[in-house]
Amino acid sequence: MPNSTRVSEFLLSGFSDVWELRVLHTMLFSLMYLATLTGNLLIVTVITVDQRLHTPMYFFILNLSVWDMCYISVTVPKACVIFLLNNRVISIVGCAAQIFLVFFCVYAELLLLTIMARDRYVAICQPLHYHVIMTPRVCVQMTLASVLSGLVYSGLHTGNTFRLSFCHSNVVHQFFCDIPSLLKLSCSDILANEIVIFVSLMIVGGGCFSFITMSYIHIFSTVLKFPTRAERSKAFSTCVPHILIVIVFLGSGAAVYLKPTSNSPRIQDMVISVFYCIVPPFLNPVIYTLRNKQIKEAIRQVMRRTLTSFRKTLIISTHSYLDCRR
Repeated sequence: MPNSTRVSEFLLSGFSDVWELRVLHTMLFSLMYLATLTGNLLIVTVITVDQRLHTPMYFFILNLSVWDMCYISVTVPKACVIFLLNNRVISIVGCAAQIFLVFFCVYAELLLLTIMARDRYVAICQPLHYHVIMTPRVCVQMTLASVLSGLVYSGLHTGNTFRLSFCHSNVVHQFFCDIPSLLKLSCSDILANEIVIFVSLMIVGGGCFSFITMSYIHIFSTVLKFPTRAERSKAFSTCVPHILIVIVFLGSGAAVYLKPTSNSPRIQDMVISVFYCIVPPFLNPVIYTLRNKQIKEAIRQVMRRTLTSFRKTLIISTHSYLDCRR
């Protein structure tokens, strides 16, 4: 190992050192963050309030929205602090926590997307057995299994990363702590880490992608046999949002983690990471609300009830105020 001081903290990076661009990046990230929180919180509220949406499909969409809010909250608030205040320092413990939470959220979301593909397969290809197979108990068990296994998966990668020594530099060329950027700073042999990352991603990511692909092959072959165009359109409308999210999520994640550690410029890595950790949570509520008639109708009803309650409260408050004045 070279004679150099062991790293005790890391410095994260922004997209630019120019103040005006840093302010612009802060505004863009903040707007996407607030829009993501608002959209996903609206979906969670609507699905919770509307009894008609208490079905397995919407149960998984609700869980996906919760994970999206957690996922984007791990990276974006800290990134905004970096951009605006130029406060780039993050402790080793904070960096480890960020990596753990990012991997935890990614793993849980990926398994949830796979479970959702299974739900769509059963609903379309085995509709008579749907309520027997996708019972509330089974849905909760699958969700808990993804969470518990996610703890093990993220703990494995976090521990495997921070057993290394970091002494080349403490500047992470990324706006959050991620494993590929940290491996570039290590003065230890990282071959074992790269093998573990590649093998685990191929097993988990490749396995989930294969399962989702096979599910949709069966789904589309079944849908194309439906007698009417209306039935085919309804079936496709429940599948297209899920497919879009899977493509963006897996495609950007593979671009970050399955390329050689030493290659590609840092700005390119950072831009790809935006598609990997910010765009999917941002797109989820947009895609699901625009493509799903039941959610749109439920949102309208919730908005009508809210406005009605607000008007009643305002009228009562006004009358009470006038009575007091008299």
